[in-house]
Formats: sequence, C-alpha cells, structure tokens
Amino acid sequence: MSARSKARKRALDVLFESEVRGLPVGGTLADRLEDNDPPVNEFTVALVEGVAKNIAAIDDLLSAHSVGWTLDRMPAVDRNVLRIGAYELLYDDQVPDVVAVSEAVALARDLSTDESPAFVNGLLARLLQLKPTLGI
Repeated sequence: MSARSKARKRALDVLFESEVRGLPVGGTLADRLEDNDPPVNEFTVALVEGVAKNIAAIDDLLSAHSVGWTLDRMPAVDRNVLRIGAYELLYDDQVPDVVAVSEAVALARDLSTDESPAFVNGLLARLLQLKPTLGI
C-alpha cells in the first residue's frame, strides 16, 4: 500500500471515529495528532481538513446524485469514503481524477460491503461527469 493510500485510510479512520463519537466532521483529528499512534501525516491532515471545510457542499452533491440512498442510509464507511473521494475529485488539483475514484473504490472494497465498491464508483463517476458544470 502506498504512503498516500495509507494516508487516505487514516483520514477515513479519523472521519469515521468523529462520526461514531458524535463529533463534528474531523473532530477527532486533534486527538489523533496528539497521540500520533499510528502517525498522522500531512496528507491525512489535508484530507480531513479539506473534507471538514467543504462538508456542506460535498454532502449536498452526494445527496443530490445518490440514486435511491440518502446520506443517512449509507453505511458510515461508504459515506466517509465518498466524502474523501469527492473532496479529492472536486477540490484537490494535485490528485488526478482517476486516482481519486480508484482510491475511494479500493477503500470501499477493503472496508465495506460487497456492493459498496460499485456504489462508490458510480456516484463518484457521476460527480466526475458533472465536475465541469459545478463551478468548483
């Protein structure tokens, strides 16, 4: 697993933990940075902070384009994988679009349900199609 893939997994851990604990998006980041076990690298911090900063727009897009699923009905892992993928796809110019989608699908495949990779791929592919029209 590449360093960036590990950083994405760590960002997912932070986002998931924050949600489970009922904290704001990324609310456990400061604790994880203080503990630093396992270490939290700069890319993880950038992902968590980027998702937190853009959470309203990201969640609106995911809700609007998710066919048959509300954000609340999605498994928490899928919801947070999609948030990371959408952030990278729409807000991080340093990550190629195909990498953002591929990495999100890989996380879903490794950590969620059998149906999750196809769901994540389909929803992020839709956002990729819409990207030129979103004005982001």
